[in-house]
Amino acid sequence: MTQALYDRIGIGYIERRQPDERIAARISSALGRCHRVLNVGAGAGSYEPANRFVVAVEPSAEMVRQRPRTAAQAVRASAERLPFQDHSFDAALAILTIHHWPHRKEGLAEMRRVVRERVVIFTWDPEHPGFWLVQDYFPEILEMDRSIFPSLHEIEKAIGPIETHVVPVPADCSDGSLGAYWRRPAEYLDARARAAISPFSKFDSAAGLARLQRDLEDGTWFDRHGAVEMLPELDIGYRLIAARCA
Repeated sequence: MTQALYDRIGIGYIERRQPDERIAARISSALGRCHRVLNVGAGAGSYEPANRFVVAVEPSAEMVRQRPRTAAQAVRASAERLPFQDHSFDAALAILTIHHWPHRKEGLAEMRRVVRERVVIFTWDPEHPGFWLVQDYFPEILEMDRSIFPSLHEIEKAIGPIETHVVPVPADCSDGSLGAYWRRPAEYLDARARAAISPFSKFDSAAGLARLQRDLEDGTWFDRHGAVEMLPELDIGYRLIAARCA
């Protein structure tokens, strides 16, 4: 299922999904001193630490094709069946991917199985109210995401006690995920930007886009949400989760 989705929408994905150095620093800190890292659902390699030994797991051929030559070795496999022995890695990493796994309970258990020290997950909290884009223009995305993103409780039940940290999105975030353009609303009108945001591939967004364009042109958006232009970063629900397994 995930493989089919990203084989279809992943073309050109890496152009917009460049890792943001501030988010990368948080992820690196969560990994601590772990040297051998398994990146599950690795995609094109965003946020893979360069100063550690990394093996990537990715089911989509299109995403593997876009990985830079300098990126970690990639293994075509799914999270639910990791082709590694128990405790093969110091840490397992999953970046904005577990909501795509058709059997995430099994995938999380597999991450826990193959590590010695910790599991690190970057995800979205479905209990968060979202932000103006999904509240005012695309409630379909909020409804979809709340149905596919696991709760923090579900994750903790699968991998053990967790530490959870808020990861605010910088105003000039270079990683073009759903929340990246919260202070640059016109970017959502760009088809190339939306092509790198998977929820837009799952429904007809024409009506919401028309409303957003109209509200930007006549000043309605600024009247409602202009205050965000004063903020350097915004919490839109992204969370960094770490579980110690030792």
